[in-house]
Amino acid sequence: MTRFIHDQFAKQYLKELLTPLGNVETSRDVAGEVRPVDVLFAPKPEPEVEPTAIGILGQIAAKPAVFEPFRSPVQIGEIRSCLGKLFDIHGEFERIAARENTRIAEADLPQLWILSPTVSDTILAGFRAISEPENWVSGVYFMGPSLKAAIIAIHQLPRTPETLWLRVLGKGNVQKQAIAELRELPSDNVFRLNALELLYNLRTILEVRQDIDREDRELIMELSPLYLQRLEDATQRGIQQGMQQGIQQGIQQGMQQAMQRAQRLMVESLLQLKFGEIDEELSQLIEPLIQLEPLDRTRLIRQLDRSELLAHFEDKNQP
Repeated sequence: MTRFIHDQFAKQYLKELLTPLGNVETSRDVAGEVRPVDVLFAPKPEPEVEPTAIGILGQIAAKPAVFEPFRSPVQIGEIRSCLGKLFDIHGEFERIAARENTRIAEADLPQLWILSPTVSDTILAGFRAISEPENWVSGVYFMGPSLKAAIIAIHQLPRTPETLWLRVLGKGNVQKQAIAELRELPSDNVFRLNALELLYNLRTILEVRQDIDREDRELIMELSPLYLQRLEDATQRGIQQGMQQGIQQGIQQGMQQAMQRAQRLMVESLLQLKFGEIDEELSQLIEPLIQLEPLDRTRLIRQLDRSELLAHFEDKNQP
């Protein structure tokens, strides 16, 4: 199953987009039974970029939020599970406030945003989720105000620049169209390059899997041109830098920096796919893995368990 791969991509993607706007935690454990929320977000008083740069995702990020992205259409039980995790987070915040002899305002409790490629009318009706067209675009459905929860049906979002960053997390033709629009954004867009690198990384991971379905095979084909696009972007940045440092040196440095970032993202995703969250021990393997050829590093991570992988590089470091 490739669901975990897409889950990891969605968390990395949301973290990349939201970090300039606030503090982001992924796979945050909550009290009681260990049920990590995918992305917990708290806005900064002064964001590093204008929130409108990521459209309605920036509108969402104006307040504390919990994001739960789904690759397949969300089901009733999954929505209940998301609500349970949200209430656990609320309870944790309220306990902290009680220990500090303060009170937490309702507006400071995070809102749940469930991101689903499609959602059936039956499920929306079952949770009394309704749209608010006067404040939000179509495809955004809110449950009762006291629940502090909403469902975004990505396939219903209008095809506009404001919804692009959410439609990238869609599926099938919706995602393909969003990728095409992402590719056409100006090269100086603050989020474009990082999003493209994450998508290229996703393609690389899917390509080495044997159990992908038809939609993932089509996604691989759709993402294949992104590598050439990324190299072109790196060249352009290198040329600009070369105006100050010498054209040839600038091009080489720009290419090298882009490749290094892509390599690091690829290694981190492969480690997360195999072992889950990257702890201190695994983080020490990132640099030596980057030095290997792509096929060699993929083979090592896939074939070796945690102890074997650590031992492999420990042996390499022995005199």
